[in-house]
Amino acid sequence: MIKFIVENFTHVLPILISGGIALLIIIERFMALTYHYPMPNYDAFFERLRSLIMKDSLQEAIALCDVYRAKPVARIARVGLMRAHQPQSLIEGGLQIAVAEATEKVHSRTAFLATIANVATLFGLFGTIIGLVQSFEAVGNAAAQARSALLANGISTAMNATMLGLGVAIPAMIAYAILMNKSNKVSAQIDQAAIRVMDLLQQRYFATEAALGDGNDFPKGNLRVHK
Repeated sequence: MIKFIVENFTHVLPILISGGIALLIIIERFMALTYHYPMPNYDAFFERLRSLIMKDSLQEAIALCDVYRAKPVARIARVGLMRAHQPQSLIEGGLQIAVAEATEKVHSRTAFLATIANVATLFGLFGTIIGLVQSFEAVGNAAAQARSALLANGISTAMNATMLGLGVAIPAMIAYAILMNKSNKVSAQIDQAAIRVMDLLQQRYFATEAALGDGNDFPKGNLRVHK
């Protein structure tokens, strides 16, 4: 294979470039989706957040989110807390915007792996066709005793191009499936975080209203803070 790459470097260069790009995407996305984006101790984080919100310690809750600023879940929670004194519709709107931005970031670049897999396969087939064309041209101009050897070498070269293309495409597709699964898990965590933050703010409102004996319905206006 190394000999084939050296002798047909022009043909295989696009495949090698595709493989290099795929490798960079795989490494970056794997690190992000495994270590950078998921919230460690997800339930413990929200339990602590719930305790602070129910005590009406919103600034402390925001400070807790700032500790995990790099985590999408914490950023979602912070957006909801920063809008805690606004109307419900504005809180929900802010959460939806934050969720959309976080989800887009989580899924970014992963889809390129499927495209790279298809392109690498096509580059391999293109190299195969070029190899076969060159092989048949050489056979047509060669002496009868040399034709078999030239044809065999040409077909071997053509098949190596296909094999190299598939050698890039197959790992890229496997990595794509694995990373999409991780992306979906992180996205589900983000969606759940928005719901939990809204639920905590509703619980906070009802707890405050119950303590004051004021109202039974969650307001469409402001989530008031009673001092």
